[in-house]
Amino acid sequence: MHDAHLDQAAGLRKLLVRSTTQVITVIGARDGLGATSIVTNLAAAFTRSGKDVLVLDENVAHDNVANSLALRPRYDLLHAVHGDKTWQDVMLEVAGGASVLPVARAMQALPKLDGMQRDRLMSALLAAAADKDVVLVDAARDGHSVCASLSGDAPLLLVLNATASGITESYSLLKQMATHNGRQAFDIVVNKVRDEREALAVFDNISQVARHHLQVQLEYMGFIPLDENMKRATQACRPVVEAFPSAPAALAIREVAQGLLRSAGMTSDEQDSLSGVMQRLMSQSRHGAAMVALT
Repeated sequence: MHDAHLDQAAGLRKLLVRSTTQVITVIGARDGLGATSIVTNLAAAFTRSGKDVLVLDENVAHDNVANSLALRPRYDLLHAVHGDKTWQDVMLEVAGGASVLPVARAMQALPKLDGMQRDRLMSALLAAAADKDVVLVDAARDGHSVCASLSGDAPLLLVLNATASGITESYSLLKQMATHNGRQAFDIVVNKVRDEREALAVFDNISQVARHHLQVQLEYMGFIPLDENMKRATQACRPVVEAFPSAPAALAIREVAQGLLRSAGMTSDEQDSLSGVMQRLMSQSRHGAAMVALT
């Protein structure tokens, strides 16, 4: 037991030294706004640019990252936490090179884990993320994302679209995270719009309201156009950047990916690195209050 704790401490120190791992959390107010699709495509775009990518899949819904890529997961990180499987048994490999770790049930169970189980959770996450350049989080869309609530000042990308309900629900999510988690800055990508003019109109509207009523800053990261190729790629369980690399949606995804890396690179090392997220996770779980998230 003593040796296990020494191993975990050594692993944590190694991760703290490696402060270049960028954590980018992607969230949508509800299913159907395209957050998971954007995660899978960002993962592919980062991988194609030479980055080692890990996706933390926090959704249990049928259209989560693993299922959208036809990976058909058999296990969740909770199996590793309970000691039934190793984290390697849980990890899924994408044909394009990224890795996907299903973490939904483990994050939901976090407040109930005992000390040994928390150690296993942390050890598994540390090992899975070792030597990764980018950790993408497909945050739970049920209003209780542990990953989003513990993201600190690391980039958080909110996906919204031009529908009235999408804008209203996205603003509600902004308000919840600003109020309950103290987040003051959000990156925004506008999905499923005709052109950038429409995207900027949507962004400007919600940005002004958020700044005036919530005192939060929104950063425009780009838009994803309505593109039949995106639908075709989704039906084939492939990212559009791989299936149709010259499609308008694929070009837009790559621009968003480049912008996110530039944005992440300008934030402080302590906050934008995985170590910052991990330390908050450890602190919250140790006090049995990890579910500070959106209520």
